Amino acid sequence: MKVLLVEDDRRIGSMVQEGCRNHGIDVVLRYDATSGRREALLSGFDVLVLDVLLPDGSGVELCRTLRERGLNTPILICTARDAVEDRVRGLDAGADDYLVKPFAFPELLARLRALSRRSTAFQPETAEVADLRVDLRSRAVHRGGVEIPLSSREWDLLEFFLRNQDTVLDRASISSYVWDDNHDPASNALEVLVRRLRRKLDEGFSPPLIHTHRGAGYRFGL
Repeated sequence: MKVLLVEDDRRIGSMVQEGCRNHGIDVVLRYDATSGRREALLSGFDVLVLDVLLPDGSGVELCRTLRERGLNTPILICTARDAVEDRVRGLDAGADDYLVKPFAFPELLARLRALSRRSTAFQPETAEVADLRVDLRSRAVHRGGVEIPLSSREWDLLEFFLRNQDTVLDRASISSYVWDDNHDPASNALEVLVRRLRRKLDEGFSPPLIHTHRGAGYRFGL
């Protein structure tokens, strides 16, 4: 399970991240609404956990914005505010669940698992672009009826492209998804990886699906 936690209290964020890691859950931490919004829209998560009080806005408004942008990832609002009107406001903004601080960590885990099951139930099993067919469960990739084996990194790049079709993705966001936040987006590793994936998916096929936008990044689609 991959979770995005937007929480400005770094101590709480680190505790949740470490506890989740011990249960096999990968938690990406962001500390403000701006970076949280960008991460949520560019990366694939099973669940989003949003604190209400953030230094540059409200987690409730962030939730509303993400829903307006068409994101359907399950969202858990987590806050010290426990008034009924606060819970109603969060749910009306598009949240799927509400957890009041301080909370018992086992309850957080249970809610994450429940929301993740809901997310998985609504995820498509296949993706199709032109004559490219991708089974998102088995990771089988075919183009023009030809099976195309991919390495783990190549799959991660393709998955990120598929989640963000027809969007120009910058180097930093791609590098963060395929590697991690500590990867240097200025290195040539990304170009090498894109070249390998393009060779497998585009060479000998038409139309090309991977497009380079000089100075901006890459776009996947027709």
